[in-house]
Amino acid sequence: MHENSEKILTRDVEAIRIPSGETLNLPKGSVVVITQALGSSFTIWTPEGLARIADENADALGLEATIKKDEAATGPAPKVEDQAVWDQLRTCYDPEIPVNIVDLGLVYDCAIEQPDGAPATVLVKMTLTAPGCGMGPTIAAEARAKIVSLPGVADATVDLVWDPAWNQGMISEAGKMKLGMI
Repeated sequence: MHENSEKILTRDVEAIRIPSGETLNLPKGSVVVITQALGSSFTIWTPEGLARIADENADALGLEATIKKDEAATGPAPKVEDQAVWDQLRTCYDPEIPVNIVDLGLVYDCAIEQPDGAPATVLVKMTLTAPGCGMGPTIAAEARAKIVSLPGVADATVDLVWDPAWNQGMISEAGKMKLGMI
């Protein structure tokens, strides 16, 4: 919907340089081009190269943030279903690949710990397409933020693991189709 659209930043904003993962400060008035707007983050082209702007800074692009947590809930925490967590993870994307982290085969494990009536803690193990990718902490932080936005989730941990090593055979059929591998 926003891909290949030029934007003028409405305020100074912090971005993450791709693929190094280093912080980049972009000043108000900078012209950027959104090259990928999947999930709730934005991959942008800048004169300094590609960068990623997090959902919470969408307003700098003149857009609204999509992650919202309902803090008004009272009483027992609702039961958190596995499918809801996996659905949230499917809204997280590698900034350079237009396939979500689940269909890329990057998520190895997802466990929910939730005593009756208590808020849940979600534990996720995921990997990256390459161990040296500087974007790993950024992708993991986005996954965590999306998980904790679910009703009934109090906390989440997203651990980056390297065993087993990721390979293209881990990509789902849907992912392979998106990438033109089938």
